[in-house]
Amino acid sequence: TEDEAIGSGLRDRSHIEEMLRLATAEPSAEFSGAIKRLLNIYHKSIKPMEQVFKYNELRQHEVTDGEITSKPMVLFLGPWSVGKSSMINYLLGLHGTPQELYTGAEPTTSEYTVIMHGERFRTIEGIVMAADSSRSFSPLEKFGQGFLERLVGIEMPHKLLERVTFVDTPGIIENRKQQERGYPYNDVCQWFIDRADLIFLVFDPTKLDVGGELEMLFRQMKGRESQIRLILNKADSLSTQDLMRVYGALFWSMAPLVNVTEPPRVYVSSFWPQDYAPDTSRELFMKEEISLLEDLNQVVENQIENKIAFIRQHAIRVRIHALLVDRYLQTYYDKLGWFGDPYEVFQDVVNDPDKYYIFKSILAKSNVSKFDLPDKDAYQDFFGVNPISNFKQLSQHCSWTDGCLLEKIEKAISHELPALLSSVTKSSEAPTPCEEKPKNRWRKQ
Repeated sequence: TEDEAIGSGLRDRSHIEEMLRLATAEPSAEFSGAIKRLLNIYHKSIKPMEQVFKYNELRQHEVTDGEITSKPMVLFLGPWSVGKSSMINYLLGLHGTPQELYTGAEPTTSEYTVIMHGERFRTIEGIVMAADSSRSFSPLEKFGQGFLERLVGIEMPHKLLERVTFVDTPGIIENRKQQERGYPYNDVCQWFIDRADLIFLVFDPTKLDVGGELEMLFRQMKGRESQIRLILNKADSLSTQDLMRVYGALFWSMAPLVNVTEPPRVYVSSFWPQDYAPDTSRELFMKEEISLLEDLNQVVENQIENKIAFIRQHAIRVRIHALLVDRYLQTYYDKLGWFGDPYEVFQDVVNDPDKYYIFKSILAKSNVSKFDLPDKDAYQDFFGVNPISNFKQLSQHCSWTDGCLLEKIEKAISHELPALLSSVTKSSEAPTPCEEKPKNRWRKQ
């Protein structure tokens, strides 16, 4: 009870169960049906184009069935010893249990720890996780043995983990070179950032250290700003006046790194089981904690909408890539008739695409935003590995039985995925007879 919690110096946790609706039923049949339809659209209309034009070699982002069917992922990033592991222990109620994640003042988490649901408590080696193709972690194999030794999975039976997966990451150590870690740290972070539904960037107000490694992380999170939440943890370790100063300093140091009109939401509280320090703003901290739990709950509630939006965004990128490869091919064959030397023509087209208006023509002819265009240099590397002669033009990827690849992906982007999204949204917004569903404050009403 609450009185016992206060007497023991620990906080009451009942609001966590309540806010995250952990007592509610399993995912509905509609949810399973929507996931099946999403998988079907992906395999029928998007994946064939992806494979024919080798999209995953351009962006290193292969979408797997495990990823489409996986639970929402919450990623914890931030400098070392800011309380990332303690926060996970607090949310899951692991404090004082054998399952508790190890915490301490020195850099303690040197691994990527994936905390997920399982029938019983067990630890899974990274090598085993990567070998299991039914999980969404099999693509991590490409980061090598050095990384897999630093990847660990923890399974445990828990109501919250039935709905979400937590990923605890090694702390950012600003004066350490990437090579010293023994694996491509930035590439691994990018893999998790690309797949995270919510990114908690945790800071300790007594040591705000914004250096090169953190700046690099922010560059990697470009385009994912809506998923980022800044957390000023251990807030009861400062006086209210000092806390206000730190809050201002945090925004001041983050402003150049986050180039968006609306800054990320900042939560100020102390996310661990101990009671708040005396004479601190406990009411404010409690309100902030409840807001953060609402935020987390929203991600769980909207997971199918987020997956559909993610697959649609992926399809748009695949389509742009196919249009660009097609344009490179067309230009190559047009010029080849004049010059004759295939190697020279190919080098000329790939090294100077602007001379042939390759990227500009895509913007002019198709409904593509210039912000969605990939980097021109990426195509030099792409064609360095995949000779241009390996590809056929889009017009040749048509058959009597299956139709054209381009038409299928365009239909998925403009009709099938939006129709699936609106059917899911309608069914989730229909209020039950006895209670009206609370409005989603993140969705435009």
